[in-house]
This record gives sequence, structure tokens and C-alpha cells, in this order.
Amino acid sequence: MSIACDTCPVRDSAACAVLSEEERRALAKAGSTRRLTRGEVLFAAGDEDTACATLVSGALKVSSYDADGNERILALIHPSGFIGEMFSPFAEHDVIALSDSQLCVFARRDMDAALDAYPKLARALLRRSQEDLHQARNLLALGAGRSASEQVGALLLALAQAASDSPCHPRQQFDLPMTRGEMASMLGLTIETVSRALGSLEKEGAIRRNGTRGIELVDPARMETGG
Repeated sequence: MSIACDTCPVRDSAACAVLSEEERRALAKAGSTRRLTRGEVLFAAGDEDTACATLVSGALKVSSYDADGNERILALIHPSGFIGEMFSPFAEHDVIALSDSQLCVFARRDMDAALDAYPKLARALLRRSQEDLHQARNLLALGAGRSASEQVGALLLALAQAASDSPCHPRQQFDLPMTRGEMASMLGLTIETVSRALGSLEKEGAIRRNGTRGIELVDPARMETGG
């Protein structure tokens, strides 16, 4: 499926936003749109046929597995995020859809050619990769010296911020892209502990749960301290 830049919801926030309309149209001709369903693999560890992609909608996780087959979620990719081998070592990890997702995908050779043609795109992708790496480190550090409620609350705030159109304010209502098991994997907790922490945050008035996945932030400040 061809790329429709004019209607792209992340056209002003993705790395390609630094390009002119003419440059963007030229780049779009080299790529295609791909849709993933929840659980579908975008890249698998060891893939030799590498590609690059910008996430348009949905959410992805970057995972590794230990010798016993236990998953460890290393990073989350949110809309406008860049996925590929340009600056990050994804060849050693799986990149999997956390929810139904849409991406702009480019073959590695086409992206290499675009970076040669548009140096400002290379700089924008480097900045984006640095920002994503910083966010990944922050997520991996959520468990340092915090209670389970504080860890879960901090993760919910990070997810609310990722779902927001504003860089300053988290989204008040959003759907969790992760299951309790995936949250537990990322935080190094058990599923039962995550469930108790969610219940505690709701009981204390920090959040309100709407259905299976819906979250409403009622008192974000309380979440930062775990109540």
C-alpha cells in the first residue's frame, strides 16, 4: 500500500517533518504502508533482511528472551517513533506489535539513499533515536528504589504521555497498549503484583479504570508518589 503523507497523523512529529513537501513526496515513493495486528512480529532477532519504519499509529515493543524463554521488554515504540538498524541494535531483539499498528516501511537501501540525499533527515533520525533511547532507559529504571504502586503509576504516566498530542501534558484518558503480563515483564514484577497496584491506585483516587484497557488519570500527582 502506498504512503499517504497528506493524511498522516504524525506528519508534523515524525523525523520526516524536516523535509519539504517535494522531498517528502519523493521519499514516500520509496516506501510503503504496512499494517500489523496485535502480536505480529515486525522484526525478529537475527533477521538479515533489515528494513526501517516509522510508526504511524498503535504501539510496538522491543523484546529479548533469556535462556528459559522468559520475555524482557526493553523498550516501547509510540507513534512517530523510528524503528530500524540506523542507530539502534534491533537485530538482536524482536519488535512486536502491542496493538493493531500502522507503519511507513522502507527497505534499508532506500533509507540509506534518502539519508545521503537529505542530510537533515539523518540528523532528525539521530535526534529521534537519542530521544527514544532516553525514554527506554527511563522505563527500564522505573523499578529502582520504588514500590510496586510507584512503578506501575510511573509506567501509566509514561504511557499517558506517549498517547498525548502535547509534549507537556499526559493524555487524561487512553487505552493501555500493554497487558498486565507485559507490564509485569517490563517492571520485573508478577502479574498479581501489577493487578494489586492498579487496584490500589484506583482505590486511592489516582486513576479510574474503564473496561479492560481504558485508563483515566484522575490525580497524576498522586501517581508520581504511589499515593
